[in-house]
Amino acid sequence: MSKIVVVDDSYAELQMIEGYLKAASHTVVSFPNTDKLEDKLASEKPDLIVMDVVMPGRNGFQACRDLKADERFKNIPVVLCTSKGQESDKFWGQQQGANGYVVKPFKAEDLLAAVKRALN
Repeated sequence: MSKIVVVDDSYAELQMIEGYLKAASHTVVSFPNTDKLEDKLASEKPDLIVMDVVMPGRNGFQACRDLKADERFKNIPVVLCTSKGQESDKFWGQQQGANGYVVKPFKAEDLLAAVKRALN
């Protein structure tokens, strides 16, 4: 189906998200942080990015904003997947250009529905 890059600093979360996406027939590439993310995306050419917000260094909000401002990546949908579940967080995510928002803890169906919406 689609090639999806997952960015999360929690190994357990990466494994879980990867498992859900692979079970839905997606190809998944995972990264533990946003270091050199643009370089990695340039070589991977994903259809979608699932990204945590709370990470050391550049957080998911900042990385999403950077990607949406970059001509090479602005059309790649980004689904933020985070424990930050306040309405203000969701609003801020939209302001950064996110195409979807999933609050942890989540069910596989919630993640897959957000991914499907962002890809369509």
